[in-house]
Amino acid sequence: MEIDIGIGKSGRQAFGFDDIAIVPSRRTRDPDDVDISWQLDAFKFDIPMMGSAMDSAISPETAVEIGQLGGLAVLNLEGLWTRYDEPGPYFDEIAELADEKATRRMQEIYLEPVKPDLIGRRVEEIKSAGVVTAASLTPQRVREWAPMALAAGLDILVIQGTVVSAEHVSSREEPLNLKEYISKCAVPVIVGGCASYSTALHLMRTGAVGVLVGVGPGAACTTRGVLGVGVPQATAIADAAGARIRYLDETGRYVHVIADGGMRTGGDVSKAIACGADAVMIGSPLASATEAPGKGYHWGMATFHPTLPRGARVNVGDRGTLREIMVGPAHENDGKRNLFGGLRMSMATTGYSDVKEFQKAEVMIAPSLQTEGKSLQRSQKVGMG
Repeated sequence: MEIDIGIGKSGRQAFGFDDIAIVPSRRTRDPDDVDISWQLDAFKFDIPMMGSAMDSAISPETAVEIGQLGGLAVLNLEGLWTRYDEPGPYFDEIAELADEKATRRMQEIYLEPVKPDLIGRRVEEIKSAGVVTAASLTPQRVREWAPMALAAGLDILVIQGTVVSAEHVSSREEPLNLKEYISKCAVPVIVGGCASYSTALHLMRTGAVGVLVGVGPGAACTTRGVLGVGVPQATAIADAAGARIRYLDETGRYVHVIADGGMRTGGDVSKAIACGADAVMIGSPLASATEAPGKGYHWGMATFHPTLPRGARVNVGDRGTLREIMVGPAHENDGKRNLFGGLRMSMATTGYSDVKEFQKAEVMIAPSLQTEGKSLQRSQKVGMG
């Protein structure tokens, strides 16, 4: 429904995860009977999750562990792991920086050029552990650096930016033709981000196997403040899921919708899939793991932009091991650990047997969901407080 913003402008109302609730159905299920696995092209994963291509969350080591736990991690091929042979000291420095100095110093650290030989080496480090290997590049760097990653055995390529479109216009250089590139690429390609029906549909028409949905919802991202651009995630995911239906009708080909960012708890993950996502991409929950390279801090890919940083270094602390955060057990009741146990229990509680069924769950607008009856939790800062 269009709402008048003023005489000359109208717009749709949009909703985030905190604005909606999943409605129980007429049945419930045993959690052990619920299947949360995810099939992406030829690859099957026990949990419908991608680790976001952020230096603070994904190293070659954590990528391997995430793969062994049943997820898929994405290494940033333009981050510290390909700029420095031994990036450890720079992670230590970033964790020790004062807040007022962090962004400027990180810009300096990320001025070090990417070393092409490190691209293949990092991919090989993950590949040698026997897990599915995924990595990301921005559209501007794909033609130059993707061949090194592919030669090293990359399984899935992610072409990712703050906003990626199927029709980039530039007077300075020949932009990457996504449709042409993907049609010739030897591995499945995921593209994003996007936040609207039309952009998602056009990205699907490039031949990508998956589309990342999310502009600005991440814990460290300030794009919505710096650029004023973004769509709340519940609406963005539902719109992209609508584009997926349209594209499926057109071609008979199914493209995966991957919710990228804005998920802090198992409830958020559940809502993303109930809105239509096939899987979720998470960053800050993984950055809060004991093994994370960011040492309790988290920052996005655009934080270190040389002229217009669009992110902040945020303190996410140490919430537990990767295993505890992803699949438990949880020893706190805030929903920030055992995220995919939360998803499984949500599906069981509302009666859905697998992810495709759960995408059809009823949801409603529920602005009081987080606050109704929770005054004691809020005052005591426990649970949902």
